[in-house]
Amino acid sequence: MVMTPLRQHLLEILKEKGLRRLDVPIELASGELSSDFVDGKEALAHWSDLKVAGDAIVETLYANGITFDAVGGLTLGADALAVSIAASANARWFFVRKEPKKRGTRRVIEGAQITTGDRVVLVDDAVTSGGSILQALDAAIDAGATPVAAVTLVDRGEIASPKFAARGVPYFPMVTYRDLEIVPVGGS
Repeated sequence: MVMTPLRQHLLEILKEKGLRRLDVPIELASGELSSDFVDGKEALAHWSDLKVAGDAIVETLYANGITFDAVGGLTLGADALAVSIAASANARWFFVRKEPKKRGTRRVIEGAQITTGDRVVLVDDAVTSGGSILQALDAAIDAGATPVAAVTLVDRGEIASPKFAARGVPYFPMVTYRDLEIVPVGGS
């Protein structure tokens, strides 16, 4: 992907505000260990930084001919990004729960109720194996929506991309481990 000025700005924000080099490796959501921790939520905690991410993602999607009705992903990693992208594209947002709510509506998807005919983009802040964003993708398909793309703020390795290719979903990592100059995770 082309490193546009918006993507370059996003990379600088992530390096400055979200990248931590740790003395002792920590366990990531994937179960992998890493001394490089990228906290996208902390990096984008100021609205102006989150807006850069949302605008850069929408720019990338549109440049690749992708239009969509709604954007979302597994809560908590996707929440702020989904709202920012939806605002930038004047689309709807949704969050996917890790498990159905145990009371009330018992929904898995909150926010926009996506259904058949909705073209959706799945999003996550950081990806190692792709487990969270793939869980959101399955929930969107179960709801009847058509996934048109998956986007991650940071891809920490080479594992997720082939999984999306195998499912026929275009995949766009905004920043990779190469861009951040960190060690890849997951046997890359």
